[in-house]
Amino acid sequence: MRRLMVAAAMLGTVSAAHAADMPDLPILRGSFTDGLTRSSVNWQGSYVGAQAGYGSSDENFNGSTSNMMAALLADTLIESSMGVSQWNLGLGKASQRTTGYGAFVGYNEQWDDVVLGLEVSWLHGTFGGMSSASERRVSATALSDGNFHDVTATSTSSISISDIGTFRGRAAYAWGCFLPYMFGGLALGNADIVRTASVQDRVSATQFGTYTPLAPLSSTDAQHNHLIYGYTAGVGVDVNLVGGLFMRAEYEYIRFTAQVDTSINTVRAGLGYKF
Repeated sequence: MRRLMVAAAMLGTVSAAHAADMPDLPILRGSFTDGLTRSSVNWQGSYVGAQAGYGSSDENFNGSTSNMMAALLADTLIESSMGVSQWNLGLGKASQRTTGYGAFVGYNEQWDDVVLGLEVSWLHGTFGGMSSASERRVSATALSDGNFHDVTATSTSSISISDIGTFRGRAAYAWGCFLPYMFGGLALGNADIVRTASVQDRVSATQFGTYTPLAPLSSTDAQHNHLIYGYTAGVGVDVNLVGGLFMRAEYEYIRFTAQVDTSINTVRAGLGYKF
């Protein structure tokens, strides 16, 4: 009996030592694993989400009305003699900050830690700005009509972008519950673009005499719900919360090359669900 008890005690000691040497496998703790070595999140599949953002739009209005001014003054005396359409009216640049909201939908393919996907993102807001400038010149000598001319040229240009859609290709790396990614693709926007050019000419028989105004000349080009296009690029990170629920932080750059060159920079936060 004593020998049997000693043998049982030795067997228990060896079993306990062997159990202590076994690796602490994640599967024993109930986590989702890739094999039996490490935890990972399954990003494969389709997903949808909502987002909100804050950003700035920067517009370059220089040259946006020069063609309109040239067409308005074609074959006129002041254009041929004073080159009014070539005056630098200094429309310059403008910047505006605003908020927006929208949604996104996409699909991921996953190979181990590498995740590639396609996504459509939509953002609604009021991005854009406006600029106005005028210049006045008096001819130094009488023109071919025998009069001195006092000319004032005025230009205005504005753009308002209400909806932006981007079509992206994404490349990401799965790191635990984090999915950092970068993207690039096509950008489309719905914009209202209004440009005006006007000229007031006054004439006098002498340089320092009384100037009589002639009929003003003006032209307006207004495009509403106009489709503009460009490109997009940016970076972000998705963070798995629980199950298919994830949160997102993102930076996006968009450039539109319409009549008014416009660049938009936004930072966004979103919440999505992967099916």
